[in-house]
Amino acid sequence: MEELKLSPIPKDLLFALDIGTRNVVGTIARKIEDTYEIIDYEVLPHPDRAMFDGQIHDIEKVTQVVKRVVAKLEDRNGFRLEKAAIAAAGRALKTEKASAERDIDFTKEIDKALTDSLEMEAIQWAQKSLTKLAHKHANYYCVGYSVTRYHLDGSLIMNPVGHKGSNIQVEVIATFLPHIVVDSLYAVIHKSGLEVLNLTLEPIAAMNVTIPQNLRLLNLALVDIGAGTSDIAISRDGTVESYGMVAVAGDKITEKLAEHYLLDFNTAETLKINLLTGDEHHFVDILGMKQTVSTESVIEIITPAISEIATRVVDQIMMLNKKAPSAVFCIGGGSQMPLFMEHISEALSLPKERVALKTVEQLEHVRFLGDPLMGPEFITPIGIGITAFAEREHDFIQVSVNDNILRLFNAKALRVSDALIIAGITARSLLAERGPSIEISLDGNSKTIRGEFGEPAKIYINGMIASLDSSIGHKDQITIDPATKGTATERTLGEVVRYDASVDFRGQKIPIIETVNVNGVNRTGDYLLKEGDVVITKGIHTIRELCQAFELDPRTVVFTKNGVRSSLEATLNHGETIDYEVMPSGIQTDDLVDDFTDVLKDVTDKGSLDLLKNDENRAFEDPFEKNMSSLPESDEFGNEESLVYSGVMTFTVNGETVTVEKHFKQMVFVDIFNHIDFDISEAKGILMLKLNGERARYTDVLKNGDVIDIGWTK
Repeated sequence: MEELKLSPIPKDLLFALDIGTRNVVGTIARKIEDTYEIIDYEVLPHPDRAMFDGQIHDIEKVTQVVKRVVAKLEDRNGFRLEKAAIAAAGRALKTEKASAERDIDFTKEIDKALTDSLEMEAIQWAQKSLTKLAHKHANYYCVGYSVTRYHLDGSLIMNPVGHKGSNIQVEVIATFLPHIVVDSLYAVIHKSGLEVLNLTLEPIAAMNVTIPQNLRLLNLALVDIGAGTSDIAISRDGTVESYGMVAVAGDKITEKLAEHYLLDFNTAETLKINLLTGDEHHFVDILGMKQTVSTESVIEIITPAISEIATRVVDQIMMLNKKAPSAVFCIGGGSQMPLFMEHISEALSLPKERVALKTVEQLEHVRFLGDPLMGPEFITPIGIGITAFAEREHDFIQVSVNDNILRLFNAKALRVSDALIIAGITARSLLAERGPSIEISLDGNSKTIRGEFGEPAKIYINGMIASLDSSIGHKDQITIDPATKGTATERTLGEVVRYDASVDFRGQKIPIIETVNVNGVNRTGDYLLKEGDVVITKGIHTIRELCQAFELDPRTVVFTKNGVRSSLEATLNHGETIDYEVMPSGIQTDDLVDDFTDVLKDVTDKGSLDLLKNDENRAFEDPFEKNMSSLPESDEFGNEESLVYSGVMTFTVNGETVTVEKHFKQMVFVDIFNHIDFDISEAKGILMLKLNGERARYTDVLKNGDVIDIGWTK
């Protein structure tokens, strides 16, 4: 018999396939303005378990079922089916949390390029985590992600752009689709003699029917209760924001019935389905015994399992959405479980009417030319066709990255960063790096000379400059000019040390740098600094040395620096003005100690200082270095280890290192004011003094390495 020659399918018709775990559903439909008109459909079950939880395990067996569906539709309608719209199961989606952290330049504002690259890096970490869990080099399409939080210098921040800091961290939740799911679907379609017209995700297809675009500004949840898994999609702000999956669904109820009544799986499945239509049920168990049970008694048996499924679904919704959504739509055969929606509404504290079952017969703008499909389990097959009409040939887009051809899943607005993730280009490789730094020693202090920044990577789309968040489309050509690393900064000695540094001493310009020695050799300003150089400047460094240079008796003069009374150990800096006042005859600077104590006492009496009262019998050591050679060899506090000190003492004052070169018998707290820039001439509140974390007195003895805190409080 000659084979019937089929005509091509009319251009206004579209063939859609839902390759499910239990059944394959094929529909032929057309779109007439706002109405989706279904011309014909075919539903065939898998004879064997060729699919588990939406994943194709036996390509040949699934192909045979698809071929039978195609053949029946072709025979009835008289035209050839060549292309099919399909969907990947939402249960195949993988959701992974990840974070990325980066130290940044605290002097520069954070821009969007930095946050985009950090988010991209976090997604790549999520991708690596999935690959590690799979114990193989699995590939995943990122179909969506959302930022859960940012931290700047350890503190939570909503949007770091425009802020400054030294460390930034982002946490994301990303959703991936394994390549194997897409590849196996494509394999079945090709072996069935078809081409893929469009591929979407089952949750998106269901969303397009159940929650159309104009409702997605609302925070809504779609729950598809299937056989092995319950799939969840969340809408908010006009988009499908996140996806989730719970590995428990209708089969758990079937298994509970099989266990309780000693039934095989198929008999238990029939009993579960019939709970919706009858009050009494008859069946034969595996022992051959006939049983009759009421719907009420069966529901009592399965209620704990239904409650468990609902609880796990709610937990996943809360994890994805961080709060209860405004409403929940339930689809899929398992959503018809008795009391299921009541459990959902109670667990989410939603009114019962906010948790609704969505069935095919409730769909607007859907019309059947023949007998209609009924129930919530056929929402997704219809959604696949409706989605394909809106997004024909937009399942994957093809782009090139530096001449490498890539396919990207077109389930969301795609950006350059999505292509770079698939291409394996790391976010850090796009950022400019500093060149190497060098460390030198300058007068005993470590100094870092940082390298120069290189050039960041340049991104082009079809030859036009772009960025990581630029949108991309089908056939776009993306070109990346890699970032360049900066070079080490070349600094001369003259750029680090001011050879012409001087102070104004009573109207006379006094040079304070005589020579500059590098590694034991005197050098000029054009000497090029190298790693590890030890630089020592010689000249007049302190007021004491200035006093000695001009042969002044420090006991008979009081010095000021920039108009403020200063100690002999104060460091001289370029441009400062130094002056002194000769004390009246018979008064030496030793007497200034008493004056200084009187000033402190006067301020204390006014309530501005929060100090412990000084021991009246305890004399201050002279903050201006009075001669202490006449003091006894031990002090009144019994301290002997620090009575004679010669050398360098180092303190941490308000977080800064202060070095004091001293030749004296003891140093007390009040002496530190001679070595720091802290104005106590005008009270600005209560002066708080702390020594090693404890409240301090002016007379407390200081030791090398002490930590000092000084400040005003209200």
